[in-house]
Amino acid sequence: MRTAAILPVKSFARAKQRLAASIEDRLRLALAAAMVGDVLAALAATQGIARTFVVTREPEAARAARACGASVISDGQEEGQSAAASLGIAAALDAGYERVLCVPGDCPALDPRELASLLCRRSRRPEVVVLPDRHGAGTNGLLLTPPDAIAPSFGPGSRERHVALAAAAGADCSVEALPSLTLDVDTGEDLAALRDLLAGIEDRAPRTRAVLGAPARPPVAGRS
Repeated sequence: MRTAAILPVKSFARAKQRLAASIEDRLRLALAAAMVGDVLAALAATQGIARTFVVTREPEAARAARACGASVISDGQEEGQSAAASLGIAAALDAGYERVLCVPGDCPALDPRELASLLCRRSRRPEVVVLPDRHGAGTNGLLLTPPDAIAPSFGPGSRERHVALAAAAGADCSVEALPSLTLDVDTGEDLAALRDLLAGIEDRAPRTRAVLGAPARPPVAGRS
């Protein structure tokens, strides 16, 4: 099944405003760019994703997207994640894709192996898979078959909202936590959780790790 990834990216100057209370602006902007770069790299490395559409009006994000082979869609109005995701979905439909995976740009520990396993499923039509955040109330990812199975509706309480939208559309629906997609970074508490996570993994989020000054996990004794 031909699958496209949809990645909405807010202008970095407007991104992660809630982090401003915890880190200085220079670091906040650098972190936003690094996280997007790590998500783009993870999507590019995921078997089963044929194409990534990045919806943004941020020039740096557009350059990073093209460098990874992604397609860029202008988000001139920047009306929010749901509206941006809808622009990407429309482009995927126009290009003939049968399924889309909507993901955010602030989950830098995203694991291509987990995504590939998710995409190996035999999807029904129509089907909605809701990938929740670590708190269980929000949505960090949507797998939609076909791409317009429902209209995305991100934001507070979106997990149950997406489930309700799927029911109203007559689509099969499941809620499945994908461990590497549960942690998005919006607050100082999230950032602390990300630092802890990066201390325990070796092979992901190199750009984010560099911005935060997080060392790579020490090698296990005896491992070559």
